Amino acid sequence: MSRVDHLNRVLRGLQSGSPDVEASALISEDGLMIASALPAHVDESRVAGMTATLLSLGTRAATELERGDVEEVLVRGKDGYAVMMASGQGTLLLCLTSGAAKLGLTFLDMRRAVADIRKVL
Repeated sequence: MSRVDHLNRVLRGLQSGSPDVEASALISEDGLMIASALPAHVDESRVAGMTATLLSLGTRAATELERGDVEEVLVRGKDGYAVMMASGQGTLLLCLTSGAAKLGLTFLDMRRAVADIRKVL
């Protein structure tokens, strides 16, 4: 089984084990999609580009505000959350959740997925 297959399995496991997670993706810091479990109607390249842009903005804000390295970026919308978490070696884990998501559990599940991703990378 290839590394991408292993990563896709981790993403699917995250979604099946965390009911609030509707979609997930592993994206490089430069905006390239590595693996994804996104709905068919979602443009993967657009999601990857937006995620990389948000990371860049978060990094700049953290630097300017002297908050250290960025570990997470959270965007709250009317219909839910987009949660990005550093996952090592220049990659980000993105999860899209429902509006009723329990963020503490989502962060816990994401950290577990990040540990599995780091084993594969």
